[in-house]
Amino acid sequence: KVNLYRQTNIYIYKCIYKSLVYISREKKMKAVVSKLHCSSMEEVMVVRRRPHVVNGGGFVVSNCKDDKIVFKIDGCGVLGTKGELVLRDGDGNDLLLIHKKGGVVQALSIHNKWRGYSYDYQGSVKPVFTLRDPKHSCFSITSSIRISVGPGNCYFDVRGYFPDRDCSIIDSTGNVIAKVKEWVGSRDIYKVVIKPSVDKAFVFGVIAVLDYIYGESTSC
Repeated sequence: KVNLYRQTNIYIYKCIYKSLVYISREKKMKAVVSKLHCSSMEEVMVVRRRPHVVNGGGFVVSNCKDDKIVFKIDGCGVLGTKGELVLRDGDGNDLLLIHKKGGVVQALSIHNKWRGYSYDYQGSVKPVFTLRDPKHSCFSITSSIRISVGPGNCYFDVRGYFPDRDCSIIDSTGNVIAKVKEWVGSRDIYKVVIKPSVDKAFVFGVIAVLDYIYGESTSC
């Protein structure tokens, strides 16, 4: 009975310790784009792809609770420039400009490099993240896509396969911060589950790049 009591206490202490560690990690995570896009609760967002023939493609993100539009993402079908994406809020204000890097050095690299820039209150842009993906499709399925957020050498990985609507964004400590899930019965609609304290604008900036990489609604 004494041993059972000790084992039970040890198990409880371990559970409490893991919970405290998880909470501590969440608190340390800083907003990438803005605190305005972070929530204290887990959220489920719904993504609807727009057809190219109607309005140039891209996709719209709404809150699952009230169907309110939170973000709009435009790609080259709207912007007219390949390798460029813009994420806007529900009112149409620019939040992120995402650009695919070019040049001779990039052409020789085995990775494509994307850079995300946010806008400050004066309208100036500043770099907030860099995303690297393997150029060859045979590598992109088996290799993770890495997103670096500076300063501080912070990074995230994309694990899984986005076209199957089965992938996650994982932080450097191994915690899933967002997960893409299929919407049964539709290829043009899927959902994204976002953990508390996570910057939604950053998450959908990453998803916008994934959409482009795999030739979906933001590509042309």
